Amino acid sequence: MFSKRSAVAGVIIAVLLTSCAAVSDLLPEKKATSVLSGREGVDGPLLAVKIDDTNMAHPQIGLEDAEIVYIEQVEGGLTRLAAIYSTVVPERIGPVRSARISDIDILSQFGRVAFAYSGAQRKLLPVISASNLEDLGAQRQSPKIYTTDPNRVQPFAMVLRADLLMQKVKEEQRTVDIAKNVGFVFGDLQDGGAPTQKVEMSWPAATYSAEWSEEQSRWLLSHNGNLNVAESGVVLGPTTLVIQLVKISPSEYGDKFGGVTPLSETVGTGKAYVLRDGQRFVTSWSRASSEAGTTFTFSDGATMNFKAGQVWVALTDREPEFTSRAAEKKK
Repeated sequence: MFSKRSAVAGVIIAVLLTSCAAVSDLLPEKKATSVLSGREGVDGPLLAVKIDDTNMAHPQIGLEDAEIVYIEQVEGGLTRLAAIYSTVVPERIGPVRSARISDIDILSQFGRVAFAYSGAQRKLLPVISASNLEDLGAQRQSPKIYTTDPNRVQPFAMVLRADLLMQKVKEEQRTVDIAKNVGFVFGDLQDGGAPTQKVEMSWPAATYSAEWSEEQSRWLLSHNGNLNVAESGVVLGPTTLVIQLVKISPSEYGDKFGGVTPLSETVGTGKAYVLRDGQRFVTSWSRASSEAGTTFTFSDGATMNFKAGQVWVALTDREPEFTSRAAEKKK
């Protein structure tokens, strides 16, 4: 009797397992998503590229494929970009420019990244080499990797063959980390946002604006009053825009023209605005150490959800100006 019952039970279990397998085959496969942007894609080795952000540098190349783009202040009140890539590495990125002291703290939260830049002042180069960055600056690489675009003028003509650089990283087994979570949380839209049509951000010698596009579900960027169009023809713009208010103070470094390099302090705490889905939220940013990620929370301690898609982070010490959607409609 016991053996018959066991046999029957075995048949039932086999049928149930077969049924479960059949059902699972019908369910859609869950697609991999980036830990840095929440968009579809498989996390890969990290690449960070310094990109010029003056008027002469536009249109920029390959920014639309970045997971995260940081806007940071440099000498003369201008801005420069640090673009982070992982799931997609385009063939070409640029125009590439030199590194700054702020980059070390910004990038250290990502782990060991492949760091691509055109060079740096002599005093800063050993600091970069001693940091937790895989130093892949142009001064150490082939002109086949750091190319010159004949259609651009110097110093805005250096273009990185990112595909060749990351191929070299793989072939030489360079130590570069796979992307990891740096504090961003992606999820549903929360309550409490203020409907926003446009935001204007400023630095001493540069401006950015971002206007909400309902049709494209992202913030379309303008730089110094001109629509920010990439070389590919794509208008640049993030799904989530973060305006992180930081302390910006003079550093011990400077450029060859005597300009003092500012330091954007990204370790500590401060105020931040997070814009997504046509709304803005007031949050607090917090980062305990240079190795720790940056979190964004509400006054009650709840974590702010970003929307899946490209993230831009504007590091500034100036309050932005917002235009509400209601006010825009009345014009």
